[in-house]
Amino acid sequence: MQGEYRQLFIDGQWCDAESGETFDDINPATGETLARIALAGASDVDRAVQAAARAQREWARWTGAERGRVLRRAAQLLRERVDEFARLESLDTGRPIQETPEADVESGAECLEYFGGIAAGIEGEYGDLSRAFYYTRREPLGVCAGIGAWNYPLQIACWKSAPALATGNAMVFKPAELTPLTALKLAEVFRDAGLPDGLYNVVQGFADTGRAMTAHQGIAKVSLTGEAGTGKKVMAGAAETLKQVTMELGGKSPLVIFADADLDEAVSAAMMANFYSQGEICTNGTRVFVDASIEEEFLKRLKARTRKLKLGDPLDPETQVGPLISKEHMELVLSYMEAGKESGARLVCGGERASDGDLAEGAYVQPTIFAGCDDDMKIVREEIFGPVMSVLTFTDEADVVRRANDTEYGLAAGVFTRDLARAHRVAGELQAGVVWVNNYNVTPIEMPFGGVKGSGLGRENGHAAIEFYTQRKSVYVELQGVDCAYD
Repeated sequence: MQGEYRQLFIDGQWCDAESGETFDDINPATGETLARIALAGASDVDRAVQAAARAQREWARWTGAERGRVLRRAAQLLRERVDEFARLESLDTGRPIQETPEADVESGAECLEYFGGIAAGIEGEYGDLSRAFYYTRREPLGVCAGIGAWNYPLQIACWKSAPALATGNAMVFKPAELTPLTALKLAEVFRDAGLPDGLYNVVQGFADTGRAMTAHQGIAKVSLTGEAGTGKKVMAGAAETLKQVTMELGGKSPLVIFADADLDEAVSAAMMANFYSQGEICTNGTRVFVDASIEEEFLKRLKARTRKLKLGDPLDPETQVGPLISKEHMELVLSYMEAGKESGARLVCGGERASDGDLAEGAYVQPTIFAGCDDDMKIVREEIFGPVMSVLTFTDEADVVRRANDTEYGLAAGVFTRDLARAHRVAGELQAGVVWVNNYNVTPIEMPFGGVKGSGLGRENGHAAIEFYTQRKSVYVELQGVDCAYD
């Protein structure tokens, strides 16, 4: 597929951007061009919105059961193409092929299946007022815009399009410019599943494309997954037309490990919370707070296991850590590693670019652990989005909760302890949208997902997502006539 041309997908058709402009999609493992991508401008966004609006009016008249059948069929088709989608995702993101079948393809299929299953059960409420009654209706918003991040492009495309479509909306989706391929391929799945033309459109591009979507009068809601700076711009732009907004933004999540924790399980969680997907996950528990009494043994086991991780070609089934998304991002992550060294943090392992042999052309860095960290260090305060773990110690529960909450972010957190009362107590005190107890980075589609503070607004997944893709209409029905004061 090297260098192939990928068009926009609008109104059920592949088409060129009106400007004829393109950009290159780069393989982060080799630096080679995977594909030339059509670059959507404001006029292309408008074409997509107009097509979506036409299709949505009819789609909203379908029953929930009818819409659900299309989504469940799409889930089946996605599973049938798991190898194709997983390979494409690994090529585009650099994430290992041992991850992408489950974390991307199956995760996306489960989302389509879940919202396909509940589409028929979306209902309102009823209230008896004695002389009258009222009921409420859950109605679609209209045309929804999805703006995706580059780390989990297929999963994010499904997380946004499935609830939108299940509730009778249309979707105009902009994948991240660095990883557009599987969101485009998903259009084929929807088409083959029987989704009417115009209901799922893909417009690829950069920030200007996203701004055109946010500003468009015909779009009722924007759902963004991205970093906090982008979120602020989207929210400001959406305010001009009073669009509804949901945003899942960045994080600097704490993972708190108490002395009574299962230490091997805690080490596994810390590795998953920092090195899975090369650390390019917004929920990652990059601030690992360890009870001081177990720090030495924790670091010993953590270092031994981390040094065994295999870096390499993402298409190699043995690879556990692939390249970062780009050379530019690699340089940013390396700068944080240098900042950690200069700040006085103790380098336990890693801390360098990995460039030996076959890794030389890719954006590879070593999984890195810093110990002896304090709360004011740059590597502890700022989101790095790479495989860089900061280990801090604590001796008091109340103090570690205070320190864990001392951040502008609030996306996720983790607690490891065998003490059930402590687990619930600390989970209740942590300022985060998601708290995992004795596990980390598990996101079942049934569970609402999203952040607080600077980590976003609204929720994705679970029944909670329905709230953010519908509007409630109240209908009052009089039974005994109008009691008019002017008779």
